[in-house]
Amino acid sequence: MIPGTTSTTGRAREAVERCALPGADPATAVPALAAVLVEDGHCATDEAARVAPPLIELCRHYGNEPFTPLEEVRRRLGTDKGAFGRLLELSRRVPELGAAVLAGPAGKYWSNTVLPLEEAGALQAALTGTPALPHILGLYPGPTCMFRCHFCVRVTGARYAASALDEGNAVLASVIDEMPTHNPHALYVSGGLEPLTNPGLGALVARAASRGFRMTLYTNAFSLTAQTLGRQPGLWDLDAVRTSLYGLDDAEYEATTGKKGAFTRVRDNLLAFQRLRSAQGHPVRLGLNHIVLPGRAHRLLGLVDFIAELDAGAPDRPVDFLNLREDYSGRPDGRLTERERSELRDVLHAFEEKAARLTPTLRVDLGYALHGLKAGAGAVLPRIRPEDMRPAGHLPVAAQIDLLGDVYLYREAGFPGLAGAERYVAGRVGPGTTLREVAERFASGPGVDPRPGDEYFMDGFDQVVAARLNQMAADTAAGWGDRRGFLNTRPPAPADSPRTSLAPHLDTKGGT
Repeated sequence: MIPGTTSTTGRAREAVERCALPGADPATAVPALAAVLVEDGHCATDEAARVAPPLIELCRHYGNEPFTPLEEVRRRLGTDKGAFGRLLELSRRVPELGAAVLAGPAGKYWSNTVLPLEEAGALQAALTGTPALPHILGLYPGPTCMFRCHFCVRVTGARYAASALDEGNAVLASVIDEMPTHNPHALYVSGGLEPLTNPGLGALVARAASRGFRMTLYTNAFSLTAQTLGRQPGLWDLDAVRTSLYGLDDAEYEATTGKKGAFTRVRDNLLAFQRLRSAQGHPVRLGLNHIVLPGRAHRLLGLVDFIAELDAGAPDRPVDFLNLREDYSGRPDGRLTERERSELRDVLHAFEEKAARLTPTLRVDLGYALHGLKAGAGAVLPRIRPEDMRPAGHLPVAAQIDLLGDVYLYREAGFPGLAGAERYVAGRVGPGTTLREVAERFASGPGVDPRPGDEYFMDGFDQVVAARLNQMAADTAAGWGDRRGFLNTRPPAPADSPRTSLAPHLDTKGGT
């Protein structure tokens, strides 16, 4: 209930905020919204009764399908542009409607990615082709990898020459120095190949930390040994270590990575890391990343036991977070069957109950689609096809740079020798060429002509950004430039202004 309201008004606002949830009854939300519109002075009673039903339908739609162009929804509602513009204006002025979209099954798309990037101005720069340094830059420093995962696009045996390390690390150091410091989470370390195979990684992390960057390391943790940490003390300057898990025993790990005894080594490394950070008082956070593969949802309950085992190794510094993700990339439509959805939903609820019992301090992030599936909606990810890919990519939003200084537009392209990936290199940073110069030259060029299969260079984040940019472009072309994308972070104009924008008062500081 909102402070200062009557109990009736409080219940009405709560009904509006829940209107996009599966099972919510529009017949309850519509009169509740009408009461709020009148109570807050946005509408007279007769107009409130007229606009409440389509406003609820708008929020229900965008709480479930975030990337639909406004014109498509307008046609579904059967309203003319004037009436639809009034609906958009009102939706900006009622915070409960924005809260309803964020609470819906698709809320993670909005809160984790879309609105923070919009607030930063990164999406606007990408939409208009304005040269800009990436808002988020991934450093890919690994020269090789000890695993050969069956789902990885790495070319077998491909690696960077050992002779490239010194010059490559110097290039990465120059990029760290060039990046502006207003966004402390602008840099992260990943791959490509395994970052901990680079003996200079600790020095790069320390350099970034000295400038105020809070970097996350994405690693398989096979080399996260006490010896590595001793040789590279700068690794303790990381904000977080995020370890990808490929199973819960040696057999599962070997089936996925091709490496015997890998699970035992990774488990022992994580236990040692737990104890070391506890004993030495390092604030670096430890998290795990686990992909829920089709047919293996039941393994989530064993995952809780594994995390509880890690916690027992250092009770005062338990595992900080777990990111669960889905992988339906092998399915033509990206959809689970109804039976699989029901099974996974049941397992997720059982997982959360067990995690609350055995690992009570663990922060669990279900990501985009699993969040929606748990809420009762279908788990469907954006499916960008070559014809939907933007020739300029979205470099002002995000890019990746490898040991050669090559700047990649998409996260799954940064592998040495990967066929076709070279077309998604925006340019090369090196002696005499800065990252900003690469961005400027690429912005003035023709971009990339996508080919069949190129969509596999995009990970889930890239797909979401592309879907949002396509939505923004469609809305702008249809004349909804100021109101594009339904939710955005532009503040609403004064009530007597003819120009308004759709932005409930949202906290959009969340990470991507």
